[in-house]
Amino acid sequence: MNEIKHPLPYASWETRGYWEGAGRGELVLQRCLQCGLVQHRPRGICVHCLESGGLEHFVASGNGEVYTFTVTEQNQARGFAEACPYVMAYVTLDEGPRILTVITDCAADDVAVGIRVKAHFVDQERDDGEPFAVPVFRLD
Repeated sequence: MNEIKHPLPYASWETRGYWEGAGRGELVLQRCLQCGLVQHRPRGICVHCLESGGLEHFVASGNGEVYTFTVTEQNQARGFAEACPYVMAYVTLDEGPRILTVITDCAADDVAVGIRVKAHFVDQERDDGEPFAVPVFRLD
């Protein structure tokens, strides 16, 4: 599999902690201080209890297991088309939430539902010099 050239995302006030963590090589999630829910994607409120003032960011383990996956044979999006075929997967993190990601550095036949994976980070260039990376997963 070839490396995907990810477009640079917009880091809003809700997602900034996630992207800054990825730039440091850390998978950063949110936890609600009111009900304890761990959530991903980052939001301004807890999706369970709707608490808006009690969210904390924390560094997750980066460990999880493949919930489901597909081998993407064709994609016309710039940066992704050149990487085909690649494995897209939902990974259930040990902390609870699921994340949509890419499984890298293995043959597609090596990926299976339930297999353990660990987060790794692919550095991306930015024109402002700020560290930026995209989390991907590898077989554990």
